[in-house]
Amino acid sequence: MQELFQVVPAAYVVFRRDAQVLLQLRQNTGFMDGHWACAAAGHVEAGESVLAAAVREAAEETGVLLDPADLVPLSTLHRTNGGDSPRAQRVDFFFATTVWRGEARIMEPEKCAAMEWFDLDHLPEPMPEHERYVLQNLAAGTLPAIASLGFTR
Repeated sequence: MQELFQVVPAAYVVFRRDAQVLLQLRQNTGFMDGHWACAAAGHVEAGESVLAAAVREAAEETGVLLDPADLVPLSTLHRTNGGDSPRAQRVDFFFATTVWRGEARIMEPEKCAAMEWFDLDHLPEPMPEHERYVLQNLAAGTLPAIASLGFTR
């Protein structure tokens, strides 16, 4: 019998300041270390809504407080790493915000080497492919509400 298909959901918060976004440089996480990534992102926990996950991740990673009403949906990205595992597929919910309380700062220095603002037109290297896809399409005004990456069909 084939294992049941599973999807791993994650919430991403794109902090915007005019044409800039706030990114963090990952370190010591075991996943995409040395890559610039959204300042706040993480898996949705059991029993948690995606909005609650976005608010929680923002507080945990940047120290800022968000009101879920200030999160603007950007895109839902269904992606795969191409593996055979039933957990090889992800659904990423991207939100933008221009409103928050507090000053964004590194809250997890063991996981984050730096946090900086970047122009959407001049994103740093390297970045996770799926995050670059979202941010480049956001900058170009071509970000679809629902997108897929990594699938052959």
